[in-house]
Amino acid sequence: MFSQFRSDVQTVFENDPAARSRFEVVFTYSGLHAIWAHRIAHRLYRRGWFTLARIISQASRFTTGIEIHPGATIGQRLFIDHGMGVVIGETCEIGDDVVIYQGVTLGGTGKEKGKRHPTIGNNVVIGSGSKVLGSFRVGDNSNIGSNAVVLREVPDNCTVVGNPGRVVRRNGERVGDRLDHTNLPDPIIEMFRAMGQEIEGLKKELADMRELQQLSHKGE
Repeated sequence: MFSQFRSDVQTVFENDPAARSRFEVVFTYSGLHAIWAHRIAHRLYRRGWFTLARIISQASRFTTGIEIHPGATIGQRLFIDHGMGVVIGETCEIGDDVVIYQGVTLGGTGKEKGKRHPTIGNNVVIGSGSKVLGSFRVGDNSNIGSNAVVLREVPDNCTVVGNPGRVVRRNGERVGDRLDHTNLPDPIIEMFRAMGQEIEGLKKELADMRELQQLSHKGE
């Protein structure tokens, strides 16, 4: 248990350049407090102490702004940065070395029974404000861009952006730093940019044609 405690603290230093000291991390990082509270609640939940587990999770939500259902399964070295507004559903499963930013929802899409929340693979980064909704898997080493809305399965090694979420990189080089979840390509923006360049080219061609016509008229 002590080794896990040290691992949790070290994870903060590996993912947050603002972390200055262990004392500061232990006493001021709400994401860390939410994870520790969840471990206690999850153990009670698995033993059938559902109400007590929910009381602990709700107390943690009140103090940290992060709501993790005690039924959720969380792997090793999860890092929740800032965390305000993060919601993790009951049947959600999160792998190892995952990074979650503020405002993220890992939720369901209706009142279906059984597995209704997503499974997050290892080494996944989920950007601020993203919503991952449904009982599907987000593959290992994937990036979910800020404010993306993901409604279907994401293969391994992918980058997803937009609403609804679109895979824009797959089995290629990662897009920059794994924590730089703001500089991700958007295919719609790229399309508009290409159209703008084409329009500018057409305008230039039209201007050249008019100039030639004016010169020919003067020559006459």
